[in-house]
Amino acid sequence: MIEPIKWTKNLMPKSEDSQLSIMSLENVKTATAFHRSFPQYSVTPLAKLDKMAERLGLGGVYVKDESYRFGLNAFKVLGGSFAMAKYIAGELGKDVSELTYEYLTSGEFLKEFGQATFFTATDGNHGRGVAWAAKKLGQKSVVHMPKGSTKQRFDNIAAEGAVVTIEELNYDDCVRLAAAEAAETEHGVVIQDTAWEGYEEIPAWIMEGYGTMAAEAAEQLRSLSVNRPTHVFIQAGVGSLAGAVVGYFVNRFPNDPPKFVVVEARAADCLYQGAVAGDGAFRIVEGDLATMMAGLACGEPNILSWDILRNHADAFASCPDWVSADGMRRLAAPAQGDPIVKSGESGAVGMGLLAAIMQREEYAELRGELELDQFSQVLLFSTEGDTDPEKYERVVWGGEYPTV
Repeated sequence: MIEPIKWTKNLMPKSEDSQLSIMSLENVKTATAFHRSFPQYSVTPLAKLDKMAERLGLGGVYVKDESYRFGLNAFKVLGGSFAMAKYIAGELGKDVSELTYEYLTSGEFLKEFGQATFFTATDGNHGRGVAWAAKKLGQKSVVHMPKGSTKQRFDNIAAEGAVVTIEELNYDDCVRLAAAEAAETEHGVVIQDTAWEGYEEIPAWIMEGYGTMAAEAAEQLRSLSVNRPTHVFIQAGVGSLAGAVVGYFVNRFPNDPPKFVVVEARAADCLYQGAVAGDGAFRIVEGDLATMMAGLACGEPNILSWDILRNHADAFASCPDWVSADGMRRLAAPAQGDPIVKSGESGAVGMGLLAAIMQREEYAELRGELELDQFSQVLLFSTEGDTDPEKYERVVWGGEYPTV
């Protein structure tokens, strides 16, 4: 028998909601303009899964496919690159709107700014994005990966010119290591999407960068005559992406926001644990955080995102690995007529959860709580492609993590 999905409604007391402004439409517009200045920029596809929607008894299912982002197979570069630009703008006394790709890759920029070393911790996608951006801008990067990280993801980061290590530490301890090393390095800067007391500005900028993806999806839905999604399923590690997406859509539809479901890996379900406790305080999950959803293997929440989620998320779900595996297979081999989405372990869990809610009677209560029915227009985010190709093949072709 497969391990069950755990879920809870959000019954936490509201805060003053002071962090929602991070994801203001104006801030996201600024981030999007920066990304559009890159020659590598293009709007990533929004897959319209009509047959999937029909099978699940939904009005529509739409998947934002980030495997096409800047040729890096994941969305993370949006946050790291924009945060680096905001930091550099501050150091130069400029507005970030002046820092186009053309300027940042010029000899004039290097003469004005010099060289910094950007430190980060990652399971792969964020570190690759930081390393890629640093290389493009003539900067240095140091990337620490937690134990269990794959060689393919290590090699992808090293290929971008970063100094890369795999440590005998979990993700959260790698974050602490990166911060300590940056503090001891001249012109060392931490570019991390998790926030803690005293480290809040750069994570906020990273969240704004993620807003580009959410804004693109909203416009793509409008082009399909969907004014707004009725439901958004968004995965969470530290919660930065979830807070960014939820915050953006709340700001865009303040009077009638979608219902939001925050999706986590069972081994690192710190946000779910906080929601279950119900007092509004976040919780920390410790240990090895062993899950195939490496991008979600984070045990300590981003305090900025947590504040947004406690105020606006409708439900939190803690998902065993089989949920993501099911989502990967459904997207890789869709019903005839639907487009294929190559979605990796951390990208497909929303699809797997949505299918379980709609097709398994043990989750009928959650289906009812969320009011998912034939009129629902559901937006999902496939945040990565096959960033670990061998694992992807074992799951999709080899049937790892069966659902029966």
